[in-house]
Amino acid sequence: MKCKTTGELSHEIKSATDIEDYLARNRRHMELPGLTERLCALLSRKGISRAAVVRGSLLDRSYVYQIFSGAKIPSRDKLIALSFGLGLSGEEAQALLKLSGNRELYARDPRDALILFALQRGRTIFEANELLACHSLGTLGAPSK
Repeated sequence: MKCKTTGELSHEIKSATDIEDYLARNRRHMELPGLTERLCALLSRKGISRAAVVRGSLLDRSYVYQIFSGAKIPSRDKLIALSFGLGLSGEEAQALLKLSGNRELYARDPRDALILFALQRGRTIFEANELLACHSLGTLGAPSK
């Protein structure tokens, strides 16, 4: 049985007369993957190694491995850095931020706008950091002190 899309579920809610019946019929379609599962799925789909993610995110190797194992919950900036390491598009990065419960990148925020610009154009974290530094905004992937 295929997984229903959010649109299909929304349509069913609109036409539902009994919410308990709707929930019973659709419970398995309503479970969202966790952050760890989503990151591992992205890793597999993109066909890259964790080591490549480390290099592309500028994050500490052991920290990245702990995120992928579920031992650490990354901050918003760390997830954005991981998005560069995974080679995510702007939309994919937004979905990852949303799934993690973090605020999505906001086009009215200058720092977020520069990050979105870089993600949407497939830029590296180095190129994104250069843009951020030119505008005196905090860079990504720098080690925590």
